Amino acid sequence: MTLNVLQIVPGTSVDGPGLRTSIYLAGCTHRCPGCHNPASWDFNAGTPYDVDRLADIVIAHDFNVTLTGGDPLLTPNPEALLRLLRRLKDAGLNIWAYTGYTLEVAEKIPHLQPILALIDTLVDGPFIAELRDPELPFIGSSNQRIINLR
Repeated sequence: MTLNVLQIVPGTSVDGPGLRTSIYLAGCTHRCPGCHNPASWDFNAGTPYDVDRLADIVIAHDFNVTLTGGDPLLTPNPEALLRLLRRLKDAGLNIWAYTGYTLEVAEKIPHLQPILALIDTLVDGPFIAELRDPELPFIGSSNQRIINLR
């Protein structure tokens, strides 16, 4: 069971509060104009990581976790993402995830319901270049929301 990972960044403070390990997953169909990471759109980009190996790496860093990309909720392997999230939650880690979906849309997608149940904070909404605001913490445009799911 694998996920394509573009990058693992331990100890970052830009993708959520405190120091976190950010996992950049490959793949996004939102293709927001002005996206800061268009290389992440390709689902075949990056390196395939066995989910348990990925979890072990992240847990060893001992930081809370942010899933970004790409769009982690668009992964072609939701079972692998669910397994990763369970391992991270079992280790006591707080999980943030970025998505181009709104929460209201994501909640209507049946296979995302168990995934959303393991995410502590969801940053939702597509990046909209016309609403870009570099003063807003952890989001790129003012339409995006930081939603505490727990």
